[in-house]
Amino acid sequence: MNGKVAIVTGASSGIGLAVARLLVAQGARVALVARTAATLEKEARALGDAAVAFPLNVQDLASLESLPGRVVDRFGRLDIVVNNAGLNHRGHIETLSPQQLADIITTNLTAPIVLTRAAVPHLARGGSIIQVASIAGMVPVPGEATYSASKAGLRAFARAVASDLESRDIHVGCVCPGPVDTGFLGDLAGVPDIVLSQPMVTADQVAEEILRCITERVDEIALPRRSGRLATMAYLMPDFAKRIRPVLERRGAKNRQAVLARRRSSS
Repeated sequence: MNGKVAIVTGASSGIGLAVARLLVAQGARVALVARTAATLEKEARALGDAAVAFPLNVQDLASLESLPGRVVDRFGRLDIVVNNAGLNHRGHIETLSPQQLADIITTNLTAPIVLTRAAVPHLARGGSIIQVASIAGMVPVPGEATYSASKAGLRAFARAVASDLESRDIHVGCVCPGPVDTGFLGDLAGVPDIVLSQPMVTADQVAEEILRCITERVDEIALPRRSGRLATMAYLMPDFAKRIRPVLERRGAKNRQAVLARRRSSS
């Protein structure tokens, strides 16, 4: 990573900030991208001269398209793009407005596609583009239908565009975490039981897998690994998914209580 330059979206907190910190620790320079300028600039200052804040809402596609050129102007090169910014509005589809549904798709799917396209002319040979998807993109989650669709689309895009860019020696990988213990998870009361049925990972663990995806040029990583295998089986065998869903939901409800109790004891 020494001397390489990366763009990381959603970098003011959670997975994005963990990725930015890890890349800087490995010797890279990082363009931190997120909506909230004050928070982003604070985190960039904490990382020192190797990090620069680029406040930007990824739903602003025109600004997103110009971002790689601005980063190259600032750092002189571009080697890595991590499309991490995400949005989720949970609930039955009838409870969500058309704008909320559109915002999920724009943030989670359209923006990564646009930034990938915009970055390609600027990426050095041997560069990497990492799409941060989700296990919800491997098997759809009730109560998160549009989010699941956006992440499934991102996985499909990653796989197809990887072939398109192979001749340019640009690697495209995809990292699919299950539930991550960050603010993005939100109020646990609103998280579907089936989501919480899987082991929760930390932002640092996801960041380590993103780094591995870059350095080892891996096509796709699911974590926890066992959850990824279960999701694949459930997607390929819908009847199996229906049969195990009640078991997983009971496990998720139990896990929710355990997490809440742990948070209460640590507060």
